[in-house]
Amino acid sequence: MDDPEIPRGVASLTNSPVVVHFDGACQPPKGGGVATFGFTVDGGGFAHEDRGLAVRPYAAHATNNVAEYVAAIRALEWLRGEGYSGPVEVVGDSELVVRQMLGEYEVRAEHLKAYKARLEQLAHEFRSVEFRWVPREQNVRADALSKEALLDAAAEARSYRPRRSGGPSPPEENGPDAEPAPRS
Repeated sequence: MDDPEIPRGVASLTNSPVVVHFDGACQPPKGGGVATFGFTVDGGGFAHEDRGLAVRPYAAHATNNVAEYVAAIRALEWLRGEGYSGPVEVVGDSELVVRQMLGEYEVRAEHLKAYKARLEQLAHEFRSVEFRWVPREQNVRADALSKEALLDAAAEARSYRPRRSGGPSPPEENGPDAEPAPRS
């Protein structure tokens, strides 16, 4: 029986953590292409998933590692937006992100330091956050969402594609400094 005084997902009778699965995708994987994210949130009354662009297409830092960080960040931002502050288990197949968040790997890439700092800041807004690495086979839905986001972004990303020499420049509103339009 639902209690009208307790909003769905904000309160839970157990101390079981909400489980977030996150993943990122990038084409090409080394950067300079299209980077996307996907995440799922389950438990504590939640059953949510989302996907989208991690950064502007063809940005220098549109890398798989950035996409992975953005996926975890967006998931925790979504949870906070829903008013949740209890325990969270953040699960992903990104060994780099998980080990950096556990303090096992140093963040050497300068452009990743701000992403790690933001993820740490968000993690402090919950009662507890545990980061856990899993093989890709145990992160199937988040992986699929990040790849679906690549397909979703394909048409929009073409307007950001850098021109090879000789072609006209893209219109100002779709130029290399333009932000992607919000997803509907």
